[in-house]
Formats: sequence, C-alpha cells, structure tokens
Amino acid sequence: MFQTTRRRLALWYTAITAVLLLLFATGVYMYVRNTLIERVDDTLKHVAEVVERSLVIQPEEAASTPYQLNLEVSFRNNAQAVEDDHIDLEWFSPTGELLWSTLSEHLALPVHLNPGGETVHLSSNYLLRQVTKRVQFGRHVLGYLRVSHPWFEVTKPSRQLIVDLSVGIVAMVMSTAAIGWWLSGLAIKPVRESYQRLKQFTADASHELRNPIAMIQTNVQVALADPDWEPQLQRQQLKVLERLTQRLGRLVNDLLFLARVDSGMVQLERQPVHLDALLIEVIEEQQLIALQKGIFLSLHLVEMPSKDRGRGGEGEMGRGGDGEKTGITNQGVDGGEDSSGFPGLAEDAFTIKGDWNQLARLFTNLVSNAVQYTPALREKPKEASVQVELQRLKGNNYLRGRRFQSLVRVQVRDNGVGIPQSALPHIFDRFYRADPARKYQAEASSGLGLAIAKAIVENHHAQIEVESALDQGTTVTVTFASN
Repeated sequence: MFQTTRRRLALWYTAITAVLLLLFATGVYMYVRNTLIERVDDTLKHVAEVVERSLVIQPEEAASTPYQLNLEVSFRNNAQAVEDDHIDLEWFSPTGELLWSTLSEHLALPVHLNPGGETVHLSSNYLLRQVTKRVQFGRHVLGYLRVSHPWFEVTKPSRQLIVDLSVGIVAMVMSTAAIGWWLSGLAIKPVRESYQRLKQFTADASHELRNPIAMIQTNVQVALADPDWEPQLQRQQLKVLERLTQRLGRLVNDLLFLARVDSGMVQLERQPVHLDALLIEVIEEQQLIALQKGIFLSLHLVEMPSKDRGRGGEGEMGRGGDGEKTGITNQGVDGGEDSSGFPGLAEDAFTIKGDWNQLARLFTNLVSNAVQYTPALREKPKEASVQVELQRLKGNNYLRGRRFQSLVRVQVRDNGVGIPQSALPHIFDRFYRADPARKYQAEASSGLGLAIAKAIVENHHAQIEVESALDQGTTVTVTFASN
C-alpha cells in the first residue's frame, strides 16, 4: 500500500515538475526566437535606411519623371558592404519591375510594401526574412527597396536551443524522478510509522479490552449456570465483576484521554498550581499502598540556586514510629514560610501555570509506577524507598531550547527493579511494558500510564526524562517553567 502511494507521489511530483519545465522551456524558446527575429529585422531596417540615404538622385528632363535614380552609383558601394553580412538588395521601379539586384538568381516574388518585416518561404529548406520599403523624393515615388536576409540566422540558433533545452529537460526530469522518489519516501516514512503505531495500538487495545470482557462474560455465565449459589459465594463473584469493570473503565478512560490528546481536544485549564500542595496530596493518596508493601515513601522540598546548588536548614513533617514509613522533608535557602507550613521556603516557590487535574494524574502515575515496581525488602525494609523531590532552580536555565530565570523540577526516584537500557527508548510507547518488571506487578497494568504522563508533560510545554539501571532503580525527572 505504501509503495503504491510512494510511486504515485513520485509520479505526480515528476509530472508536475516536467510540465513546469516544459512551460519554462517553451517560454525561453519563444523569447530567444522573438529576440533573434527582432535583431534581424532591426538589421534589415538599418540597412534599408543606410541605403536610402546613400541613393544618388538626378533630375530628369522628361516631365513625367522629374527625378531619376542613378543605380550604378547608388548601389555600387552598398553592394560590397552588405555582401559580407549575407544581406541582399533589390531595387524595383514604381511599377514593380526589378531593375537591380545582388542576388545571383531572380526571386519570383512580387514586390509589395512591408516595412515591418516578413518571412518568405522559397522552398521547404530555404527561407528569407525581408523588409520592403517605398522610396520617395518629395511626393514622387522613385521605387521600392527590398532587403533580404537568410533565415538561418534565426533557425540555426533556434534549433541548437531546442536541442539544449531538450537535453536539459530530460536530465532534469530524470533527476526530478529520483529526487521525487526520495522525497516521497521521506514523506511516507512518518505516515508509515504512524500507521504502524495505530495498527499496533489498535491490536493492543483490542487485546487489553478482550481480556477483562472475556473474564466478565465467563463469570456471568458461571453465575447464570448455577442460580442456587450461596450468598457468600455470590458476593465474592460480584466483587470480582466489580474489579473487572473498574479495570475496564480505567482502560477505556485512558484510551479516551489519549484519543482526545491526539485530536487536540484536550484543553488545559491553566491556573496557578502549587506543586508542593499537589505532591503532598499525591503522597498521601499513595501512602497506604506503600505501607502495605513496606516501602518508605517521602517528599523532599528543596530550593536551590543554579550556581552552587547550596542547601540551607532542614525541617521535617511526617508521621514517626516504626510502623509508618513516610515523611515530608524540606530543605531551603530563602527565608519566609510557605502556605503548607514549611519554614525556609517562599510561598510561591513551587508555583507553575497548569491544569491541576492533569498534573495530579501525571504525578499519581509516576509515583504509583515507582511504588508498583519497587519490591519490598523484608530483611531491610528501610532500603525499599520511593523519594519524590521538588526543586526550584534559579539562574539561567534552559528548557526545550528556551532560557528561563527559574525552573521547577520534580524527581521521582526509586530503588526498585529498574528498566533495561534497551527498553528506555520505548517506555513512553502505548501498551509497552518492560518484561523484567512484569513479575513485580500486583495487578495487570495497561501500559498506558507513561504514555499519558508524556502527553500531559507535552501539553504543559515541560520536559520529562528517565534514567534507570536494571536492579538499581529508576529516576523520572519532570521540569516545568516557573510561574
């Protein structure tokens, strides 16, 4: 399919270019040909004027012809001058009788007035360009002067121009065909890749949807086959159906969100967002899951200049005790107190312009992924940790090729299973899962979390980066322009 489209694009490109070249060549040919004709006509008119000025007119005694032209004296010098330029002269009486000519053979052409120039076909291979002018002395017509020039002065360069243009057009069309094939390949490449992604996305979505639907159908069929189920067993079966429908609903919502992002229908409700408050909510929502897995989940708030990266005093807010492994720490350099009650940080230190709901979804996905792929270490539970660090960078910083005076950076760092280097280029692909991480999943994942995260980051003109090493952990960094 794509090869056929590529051939069509190349053919259309070549055909359009060939037509344009033909039009251009035709224009060049007509311009050059008309220029040559005008040059020949100007030469003939100039010769006619020179000859007319050099005519020797003598008075005649006869009353009917008071003036007579001395042909011998008039044309002797002119004949020698025009012979080198391949120009022939003919003199006719007022009645049209040929009186004098430089031609070796008489032309069987009647004389008629033509001061503008015309082309005369003597034979298929012999053409002349002629100018015929009436010569008068006062009101008395002395005769007609016809100046002729061979047409090869026009046809020879014109034919050579046709050959040159033809060779040039053929070479250009062949080059255009090759370039068109190459350009059509470049144009088709992103379309092919998009089609392959869409094809893979459709296949993966069908597979992900088919599994929960099949399980729901199976459970319903089992329930219908035995209407005398015990209430406890029936309740258990309904809980299974509830989990499956919730999973199916999440998958459909994720697919709908990505489809809306692709179509440009997702509109951001931009407003000032305090990332510190947002991350505290996300951490609180993920605390229970982290505690159940024995993972230490913490949030660090840091304000640091871009030059020395210095850190000031520390404070901590969290729940103490051996049974709870979560904490919120702040490290800063500026005075003041933020709205959350952390000393050392300005109130708007971590404020950006964005959509609260989308940003909450972004960091919920990142933190839940970190918790999900960090296995609990039962012997040394303190070593299983997920750290969320919120930093404000001051000074000249660059984001997506633009310079900003202040940036806000969020890092989600875990010491879990990590991601193999071969999988890093694909982790933001839809439905992609790195195989080594699957065995740590408590429940089936759709593989859309990071794809949604990337879409949200791009909507906010931010930047997301992932660093990971297998069996050592993963660090996801999201950088925003500060408000």
